Order: sequence, then structure tokens, then C-alpha cells
Amino acid sequence: MSNLGTLYGLGVGPGDPELITVKAFRVIQESPVIAYPRKRKGSKSYAQRIVDAYIRPGEKDMLGLVFPMTKDQVILDREWNKAVELVYEKLQEGKDVAFVTEGDPLLYSTFIHMMKLMQELHPEIEIKTVPGISSFNGSASRLGIALADGDDHVAIIPATDDYAAMKKALEDHDAVVFIKVAKVMDLMIQVLKELNLYDKASVVTKVTSDEEVIWTMDELEDAELEYLTLMVVRK
Repeated sequence: MSNLGTLYGLGVGPGDPELITVKAFRVIQESPVIAYPRKRKGSKSYAQRIVDAYIRPGEKDMLGLVFPMTKDQVILDREWNKAVELVYEKLQEGKDVAFVTEGDPLLYSTFIHMMKLMQELHPEIEIKTVPGISSFNGSASRLGIALADGDDHVAIIPATDDYAAMKKALEDHDAVVFIKVAKVMDLMIQVLKELNLYDKASVVTKVTSDEEVIWTMDELEDAELEYLTLMVVRK
């Protein structure tokens, strides 16, 4: 099996191409195939845009993979299996495949499911990961917020419409980073006001990228927020 390629889960950071690691840069240069989540409409994915700075046109085999946003398990199974087999075809040819993902490959990443399914279907494939700077690190830096000091407790939590759970998260921690917050912003604002933490919250979209937006809390009520938006609350 020594002629098989290696699958890399490559964290490419929160948005700024300069925030990829030296190791990630090396793996990009050495891997003949770059796999990335592809949007059906043809626009470039976020991770693809980050690594574009380091890839000359035509230099790499760019393998776009579609991951549908649906809860239909039949569709999910079909499309995920298709994506894994497309990657496996390249690995069978002895080519290393770098699967690029924003942030870190093992933290709320599409690569996690790719890795698990590849291990299940093709256990002979060697899989390696390269850690990346996550959006919560980038946000702390851009906002000038120290997430933890001494014995402080920090949580990274997907925001949901469970009011009680969001309230408890804020009560139990010194700092909380809420990801996927765009869809429940109104609820989060209510929780913050109830706990007198409204002025302790900061919200940022596509942090460190050239599309970054740092919102004031007063702007959020009527704002149309993109998916890659998070909230940092520091007591």
C-alpha cells in the first residue's frame, strides 16, 4: 500500500492568507491535489480563496467537492460517499491530497466527517492533519480581547435557539465564543440584555479576511449577517 497517497486535513486559518502556518504552506506546495468544499453556484469557497494566494493557475489539480446543506440523510449519505470516492481516486494514483478548511481541521470542520468516512471505507489510507488558527483566535486578536487569564473558563459554543442553554453558557464561563450566531442574533441580544452583558459582547464576520466586518451591537438589529459570523462575550 506504499504507493497510496496521503490525505491531509489542512487548516488554513480564519481568512487572512498570511495566517496559514509554515507547515500548511509546505503541504500546499508539495501536494499535487488540493481538495476544497465547492459551492454549487460556482463562486469560490472561503477556504479556496485563502489558499489562492499560494497556488498558480493550472499548477494543481483542484478538486472541488460539494457538501449539501440539508438534513435529508439519503442525500447526505449519497453526496458524502461521492466526495470520499473522488478523493480516494486521487489517493489510489499515489497522489497526496490536501483538503483545505478554514480555521482548524479538527474543530467544527467539514474535514472531520471526511476523515471518519475515509477511515471507515478505506482504512488503508494514511491521514494527517495540520492545525490552523481558528476564527476565535483571530477574533480575539482583531478585537483586542484576552479570552482567558489565570483560571478563567472559556467556552466555544454553537449558538442555538435554546434560550436557557445560551443563558447558562454565559453564566458558567468567563468568556464565550458563540459560532453560527447569525441565525439566532435576536435571541442572543435578549439573553445579553437579561444578564447585563450587552456591552460585553462583540460580533465579527469573516474575521481577518478582506471582507471582515466588525459590528457595533447597535447595528445588529436590522443587519443581514453571513454564516461566518461569531460573537465574543468577555465578562
